[in-house]
Amino acid sequence: MAEKNYTVLLEFFLLGFSDIRALQGPLFCMVLLVYLVSLLGNSLIIILTRVSPMLHSPMYFFLHHLSIVEILYTTTIVPRTLADLASPCLRSISFQGCVAQMYVFIVLGISECCLLTAMAYDRYAAICRPLHYSTLMSQQACMIMVATSWLIGFITATTHSSLIFTLPFPNHPVIPHFFCDILPVLRLASAGKHKSEISVMTATVVLIMVPFSLIVISYACILGAILAMASTQSRQKVFSTCSSHLFVVSLFFGTASITYIQPQGSTSVNEDRILSLFYTVITPMLNPIIYTLRNREVTGALQHMMKRQVLLL
Repeated sequence: MAEKNYTVLLEFFLLGFSDIRALQGPLFCMVLLVYLVSLLGNSLIIILTRVSPMLHSPMYFFLHHLSIVEILYTTTIVPRTLADLASPCLRSISFQGCVAQMYVFIVLGISECCLLTAMAYDRYAAICRPLHYSTLMSQQACMIMVATSWLIGFITATTHSSLIFTLPFPNHPVIPHFFCDILPVLRLASAGKHKSEISVMTATVVLIMVPFSLIVISYACILGAILAMASTQSRQKVFSTCSSHLFVVSLFFGTASITYIQPQGSTSVNEDRILSLFYTVITPMLNPIIYTLRNREVTGALQHMMKRQVLLL
């Protein structure tokens, strides 16, 4: 009899923010503004790291790819969210559309995680292994790291999507979220503590904690090297080269750990949506701002480009 409650699933329904109608208008304006700023900021980083000789180094090579990931990341979520905010009712998303959205979201999220780890390794090589830096961070090595980041993202997305979307779902599944995120979709599955569910959550925790642990180890080594320096000025200079990356890592892994490593049911639906809104919309906007305002090389390259454009005019 239980099997009769499940049929071939054709679509999901996204709750979005339709249960908080008074906030839909202000949220639409805020999300649209933040999205446009994010596109502008990350596009600027991509252009600067491409055209400015000052930024042709491994760190900015990774930053270039990180900005590409951020643009794709927000574009996977935000346009659909804006369309839902413009509607007062539940909006449906096809089964294939939900699979595609989650797949791309996982690819980009894991790729960003790996790129941040590669950037931490770059700082470790520059500060702790300066004599071997050119070998450790050669152009070929950097390209392999970026390619590996994307490969891990695709493998993870393929595995997760295959496990999640083979679980049974109710006839009219309402996802209490504004996009097809891993946890809300998993919680809809009727299999309880199904092996697939446990496998997905275990893999997610591992994929967050392993890169984070590598970043912590890199910065522990960097901290040791900084403390060994005799000059206070040298310490400040070295720390300033890492501060932007540390801010971005804190934002990314802080929100990811709260979202995916917390005990199930420890937060409400509203808290989940607000937190997800932060890491899918606001964080991608903050990253280029952090790198622009706190990095002299980036601000110098930006000023140089602006002066050149003024002279051309």
